[in-house]
Amino acid sequence: MAERGGERGGFGRGFGRGDRGDRGRGRRGPKREEEEKWVPVTKLGRLVKDGKIKSLEQIYLFSLPIKEHQIVEFFLGPALKDEVMKIMPVQKQTRAGQRTRFKAFVVVGDSNGHVGLGVKCSKEVATAIRGAIILAKLSVIPVRRGYWGNKIGKPHTVPCKVTGKCGSVTVRLVPAPRGSGIVAARVPKKVLQFAGIDDVFTSSRGSTKTLGNFVKATFECLLKTYGFLTPDLWRETRFSKSPFQEFTDLLAKPNKISVVEEVEKTPMY
Repeated sequence: MAERGGERGGFGRGFGRGDRGDRGRGRRGPKREEEEKWVPVTKLGRLVKDGKIKSLEQIYLFSLPIKEHQIVEFFLGPALKDEVMKIMPVQKQTRAGQRTRFKAFVVVGDSNGHVGLGVKCSKEVATAIRGAIILAKLSVIPVRRGYWGNKIGKPHTVPCKVTGKCGSVTVRLVPAPRGSGIVAARVPKKVLQFAGIDDVFTSSRGSTKTLGNFVKATFECLLKTYGFLTPDLWRETRFSKSPFQEFTDLLAKPNKISVVEEVEKTPMY
């Protein structure tokens, strides 16, 4: 039963932070100083902090790997919300008995075309949640939105029918007319809300009570939305230099990191 999600598992039922009890203690306090002072360690991080890259879309255009979660925080900032979908115990059989660890599923999004999914396993619940949030930010993807009929107003639904699969779970997203809302189960509904999709019909099959596979299949659907080349994307591609090429001179300079060491002076006798 430990492998199953949904409402049947007696552990970590429901959504949101309220059902977690006091297991996530320590997260809601004031931010530590080292979290506020971000010292980038990658080329991309240096360019972002120097203001050379203006948006996440510029990173996605050149398929640059994001290795620091602060990059996503830098662009999306306070708009980025996170939610713990499930915490489940997983066990490993050892000679001494069973070793129990906790697996956390976290979804992050800004409700405006960006969503990420993180899965982390750890000995402590709070550590698993913290790690899952970081992994979710690193896996943030752009979500393409479109129209059901006439192109009036802002895009509100998925641009075409998309299918995602994980394990036995298959999820299908179908464009819906404006005002339909998100017609989906609780798990994909939360992911689609974080992605910024207002109207969509869904169809799912397989063992959807396995929450981990259900949420991964939904995430794969959203990942595929930019995989279809529709006529409005048939414009001529104008190639431009990647940020690493464009700002070579800046990256060639040594990264100045000021390290202040406090040396205690021993009294001389």
